[in-house]
Amino acid sequence: MLDIGVIDNPRVAEISLDPVRTRLLSELAEPSSATMLAGRVGLPRQKVNYHLRMLERHGLVQLVEERRKGNVSERLMRATATSYVISPAALAAVQPDPMRSPDRMSAFWLLALAARLVRDVGTLITGAAKAHKRVATFALDGQVRLASAADRAAFGEELAGAVTALVRKYHDEKAPRGREHRVVVAIHPSVARHGTLETDKGDLTWPSRSR
Repeated sequence: MLDIGVIDNPRVAEISLDPVRTRLLSELAEPSSATMLAGRVGLPRQKVNYHLRMLERHGLVQLVEERRKGNVSERLMRATATSYVISPAALAAVQPDPMRSPDRMSAFWLLALAARLVRDVGTLITGAAKAHKRVATFALDGQVRLASAADRAAFGEELAGAVTALVRKYHDEKAPRGREHRVVVAIHPSVARHGTLETDKGDLTWPSRSR
């Protein structure tokens, strides 16, 4: 079972977004049969079986064990991943493109970068799983409380300068066995657990630093 399953097929995305099937996927972190699931989700076993067949056909659940109970065959199913993410590749014709308007001050550009990150890393994970290999990645996640918009702008400028210096230091265009890597650094207002912005005053834009 994968930690995160990447859904990049439009039909599979549609199948997974059905509320009943989403509930079944959450229940199938551990192997269960249609009979066992029916009691948990409050649906007839025949209806649960229908949804399980649909999920199995599209690679979202898999057979773990089949056992006989008298004249009845019981199939134990399990989700193929602990959780799932839908890649922007599932909406290929309308997926965000960071190159349309590269503006590092724009929240929409940040969102487009994040969408590309999900798409590209999802593709790498899928390919690595098929090849039974790991993907070499690195990520940082932190939080900083900035006193003012001016400090926020100054922080952004210093961060950009530091990252640029590191890229210049380690980038080797002529390395015979070198491999390209993408670097993405993002800063945005924190979001509280209940979904609201962690702010109580001031605007949420990122103004240019005054000189």
